[in-house]
Amino acid sequence: MGLSINSLVSGYIGRFAPSPTGKLHFGSLISALASFLQSRKSGGKWLVRIEDIDPPREVAGSAASILLDLKQLGLIHDDAILYQSERTLAYQAVVRQLLQQGKAFWCGCSRKDVLPGGVYPGTCRNGVQVGKTPRAVRLKVSDERIHFTDLIQGAHEENLAKTVGDFIILRADGLPAYQLAVVVDDAFQGVTQVFRGMDLFTSTARQILLHRQIGTPVPEYAHHPLAVGGDGNKLGKRFGSVPISGIKASEAVFHALRFLGHSPPNGLPINELIHWAQLNWEVSRIPIQANIEAPLFAQPR
Repeated sequence: MGLSINSLVSGYIGRFAPSPTGKLHFGSLISALASFLQSRKSGGKWLVRIEDIDPPREVAGSAASILLDLKQLGLIHDDAILYQSERTLAYQAVVRQLLQQGKAFWCGCSRKDVLPGGVYPGTCRNGVQVGKTPRAVRLKVSDERIHFTDLIQGAHEENLAKTVGDFIILRADGLPAYQLAVVVDDAFQGVTQVFRGMDLFTSTARQILLHRQIGTPVPEYAHHPLAVGGDGNKLGKRFGSVPISGIKASEAVFHALRFLGHSPPNGLPINELIHWAQLNWEVSRIPIQANIEAPLFAQPR
């Protein structure tokens, strides 16, 4: 299949998969902490994967900075770090497999060829149109509903033919699309549950379809609400949020736990706070929507 799954791993496996585009911020800490605690509560493994497949967006030294922050926060991973930049051959093999099976096709369309609303109309489905040059590879999408139950958000369904159409899995610049790389690596690492923010909720149906088309197990998904500042923007690198490295570790984790619906004691040192969190973690306490703003982390001090 061109895809190797670690059959030696069994039981629960969670992961945190940051992109090295800046320093760790509060929004990412929430995802890291939630996935870490869920893994510990389930008696499983917690993995860290660096999603460094988009060189133009990467910041030098960012990956090392994120890994150092996780260590200082007491979030210790259980296996070697996986770097997506070292997985190019695996992604290429899966793309070839999908093309050979007729589940994907070469496309010569640009963004202007996509319908209003972002739906691809299937222009090159039966062959690249005359006058166009093959640029990217798209996965064929059928007119059917994909159902899944999110651990936090509940039941959901989506018809990809109506919301996105055939979507890109290999970009025009030759890089694997986010959707493909995530699915291939989640399968390779044996991930059983994906804990992440609501900004990636709309990717879920596409990733489920990709798992099915490749023939790999579909993990369970859990999407927590996004942390926002007083201006309503989500906390992240794009909006200049305060990096976690500039905040006391115990303070950052304390506020992250509160955001995730928990009530930790105030004033605990970081090692005791993480221990408390492992003992008291309950995913059922995570709110569907954010009920706490995080202005402390919104703007540089």
